Amino acid sequence: MNLPQTQEHKVRLAAKTVVASGVVELELTSEDGSDLPSWGPGAHIDVVLPSGTVRQYSLCGNPGTATTYVVSVLLDEKGRGGSKEIHAHLEVGAVLTIRGPRNHFPLGDHDAYLFLAGGIGITPILAMARQVSAAGKPWSLVYGGRSLDTMAYLSEIEALEGSSIDIVPADTRGIPDIKGALEAAGNAHVYTCGPEPMLRAVEELTTAILGKDHLHLERFGADPNATIDTAGDDSFEVELAATGKTLTVGANQRLIDVVRSVVPNVPFSCEEGFCGSCETGVLMGIPLHRDQILTEEERACNDTMMICVGRSKTPKLTLDI
Repeated sequence: MNLPQTQEHKVRLAAKTVVASGVVELELTSEDGSDLPSWGPGAHIDVVLPSGTVRQYSLCGNPGTATTYVVSVLLDEKGRGGSKEIHAHLEVGAVLTIRGPRNHFPLGDHDAYLFLAGGIGITPILAMARQVSAAGKPWSLVYGGRSLDTMAYLSEIEALEGSSIDIVPADTRGIPDIKGALEAAGNAHVYTCGPEPMLRAVEELTTAILGKDHLHLERFGADPNATIDTAGDDSFEVELAATGKTLTVGANQRLIDVVRSVVPNVPFSCEEGFCGSCETGVLMGIPLHRDQILTEEERACNDTMMICVGRSKTPKLTLDI
């Protein structure tokens, strides 16, 4: 698996471009001209805004451009303020801190691919489609949005080779035919990113038609239908290897809060187990995973966890902090 890269990097906003109605593209270059960490399709970075707000954005540029990252940001009027700050106040030339990249939505090697994107969910899918097209693999894309003017990267997508592309603006064509696309997908693996109602439909239909092992998805936020049973939570000890300190996490305390009492700058953002910012290496003990990112195989390795929601199955947990 891809373990987190928590090192921070200083980048400069080199360009800010409107790529669709309500969507701006940010071109971020390393401040000192050095190479930024390499990445693959599906990866995202944490962006620390001038206000201190931390948000995650999928990388959608060219992985071969070592000194530049590209992300696109949808203005969310009902959001927590990060997108509003970027759209209204972030100016070209600003120096930002970023963390990562991390990749919990990696592109696997398959015989064929079906990409299903909704709205700004096109950003990780764009990087995937670009790579698959260059490799000469068969692929198809269904891309839904409110209207054509709100859908980013249409011309770039349509210029890619070897594909079957269905652009579905809701104002003229309604809802994408996800069931039909899956039934025509053969043995393709499905990669999807978009709003929750779409992801829920894709998850249910893919499992029924192709099997759950063919599904790969990334959510914008926590799964609203996920529930956590905390009734059996008990206290445990956590050792922070880098500091040598051992602390007690009470039954009603969060692990991340206890860790931050000693290491206040530990990365975090969503605090709901879906963004990956707080991913931490586990050196000893068995974590109790409650995140929405790690696969069952990754959880079974027990070498990393999301400390914002995770706890411990053993009396003591040693973290690589």
